[in-house]
Amino acid sequence: MELFRLWLWPLLALILLPGLLVYFGLHVVERGIIFVDLALAQVAALGICVAIALGSHPGHDALPYVLSLVFTLMGAALFAWSRFDHPRVPQESIIGIIYVVAAAASTLVLSHSAEGDEAMKNLLVGNVLLVTKPEVLRTFALFAVIAAAHVLLRKRFLMVTFHEGEAKAGNVALRAWDFLFYATFGLTVVSFVQITGVYLVFSYLIVPAVCGALLSADIRTRLIIGSVVAFVAGVSGLLLSINLESLDLPTGPTIVCCFGVLLIACAILARLRNGGRATA
Repeated sequence: MELFRLWLWPLLALILLPGLLVYFGLHVVERGIIFVDLALAQVAALGICVAIALGSHPGHDALPYVLSLVFTLMGAALFAWSRFDHPRVPQESIIGIIYVVAAAASTLVLSHSAEGDEAMKNLLVGNVLLVTKPEVLRTFALFAVIAAAHVLLRKRFLMVTFHEGEAKAGNVALRAWDFLFYATFGLTVVSFVQITGVYLVFSYLIVPAVCGALLSADIRTRLIIGSVVAFVAGVSGLLLSINLESLDLPTGPTIVCCFGVLLIACAILARLRNGGRATA
């Protein structure tokens, strides 16, 4: 019973929170901007690094969250601006540049900090086992608000992502809707990256969406498949890291590897089901 109470909130975090990430992942994969989540997570991490350099401590005061949110909104504005039609400069290249600059800036900011190396490791890998009840409930409440906004505005968000030509023909303000998308996406990333780290955020966003795309062309089916993959990977990785004490497996990387195994399984299943042909 004591063991259950100890791992209850990490387990609930991995059950309640990833659903919104899976939904955003569908948009990211469809838009073909695979590294936007990694870039946005790194921009959020840069804000946390600045707070640490100023003497703040993540989890103990509000400055890391506030600065990571400010940096994320600036990143959202950059990503929205980078939607332009240039025959030789794809948007993914701009996203990659933002990512590597944010990563380098994070290293520079923490280079003179006594806890710089450990802080950088925590931002990348995270430690979901240390998540607390207030963090889970606060993040879940935020995710519920963001999810409600996307349900209310789902037609426009889906049009901009899945039917861009129709949106352009209807004179939809693509950059304005892109900014709203990236801003809500950024809020999600900021909250989750402080719990799980950059690598796990990327895994939750991309792998379930790719698994869904491999097995179905229907958006709802892909969302269901992605949610199942996220649940299985998260819970399996947590249980493995807890039960295999002799190996002392870190939880975050274990979950990421579980995602890799599930992706391979989905790819094999898709190939077998379609007789070697691509999924329709």
